[in-house]
Amino acid sequence: MATSKEYIEFVCEQLEGIENVTCRKMFGEYMVYVNGKPLLLVCDNTVMVKKAPELAALMQDAPDAVPYEGAKPHYLLDIENRELVCEAIAILEPVTPLPKKRTKKKAE
Repeated sequence: MATSKEYIEFVCEQLEGIENVTCRKMFGEYMVYVNGKPLLLVCDNTVMVKKAPELAALMQDAPDAVPYEGAKPHYLLDIENRELVCEAIAILEPVTPLPKKRTKKKAE
């Protein structure tokens, strides 16, 4: 089951007040970016964050899940817990690198 448009709109509403938030649809699911950095993965109407060591203390009681087959486990993030979401983003944003630019292959 792919993430619904209504759910991703709800997620974005929950992030109101956080600057430079964008989302991008990828394979029926979404990635939420803050300052151009991929921080939240939204799959099957569920918000997840990477199991970064910096988040271990904050997310110690959070369940985990695998967003798609072959992926590493991620923490499930309670998007309705605004304080938790803001803390997780504040921790992740500085330690998450910007995605590398892909170079387009030239047609021969």
